[in-house]
Amino acid sequence: MSDSIVIIPTYNEIENIERVIRKVFSYEKEFHLLIVDDNSPDGTAKKVKKLQQEFPTRLFLLQRPEKNGLGTAYKAGFDWCLKASYDYIFEMDADFSHNPDDLILLYEACLKEGVHLSIGSRYCNGGKIKNWPLMRILMSYFASIYVRMILWIGIKDTTAGFKCYTREALQKVNYDIIPFKGYAFQICMKYGVRQHKLGIVEVPITFIDRQRGTSKMSSGIFKEAFFGVWKMKKMKL
Repeated sequence: MSDSIVIIPTYNEIENIERVIRKVFSYEKEFHLLIVDDNSPDGTAKKVKKLQQEFPTRLFLLQRPEKNGLGTAYKAGFDWCLKASYDYIFEMDADFSHNPDDLILLYEACLKEGVHLSIGSRYCNGGKIKNWPLMRILMSYFASIYVRMILWIGIKDTTAGFKCYTREALQKVNYDIIPFKGYAFQICMKYGVRQHKLGIVEVPITFIDRQRGTSKMSSGIFKEAFFGVWKMKKMKL
């Protein structure tokens, strides 16, 4: 039984899913994988089921009836992983914008530094972004500044989605009450960990824009995050 599991939410990731699964399972450190699929019409879940025959004790699938947002996918994933008694629960995208090689860095940051949340950060010292247009980099960078100014969260990459939580962190943060479905959920979870005065560390990573598949970013997701930070200020997580 591994102490670590990686949650990957999917919607139409057939071009990436087998590659990322095999990559995560290629390391000396044993990671388990939970794929949370929102009824992808491209057959993502079907491919995962086929791979489960090859990795029956390491690969798990949680199927949901419809596309319902990143936040709700992670809530369902957190519930599943806590019931299964994992000590370290990771969030990672399927599209290789998060390099699976960095899972080890996030794991060791929590294990050796004794923190409860390690963040794969684009904006801390040493962090980088590749293949994004300049306007998107600027929008993301200044969005993090905007969040820090409102929440005083003390995190440079506030919207980062590549993370490792300890079991204790997810048990303390009341994520069930978070109403957000997009990147605002990622911000709010970090804010919840900070509210409970748990240790957080940012680990520099190189974020690489997806090469296959389609981005799920939309104007609605951006607006939710932009206005949602003001709601977060009033929340007790």
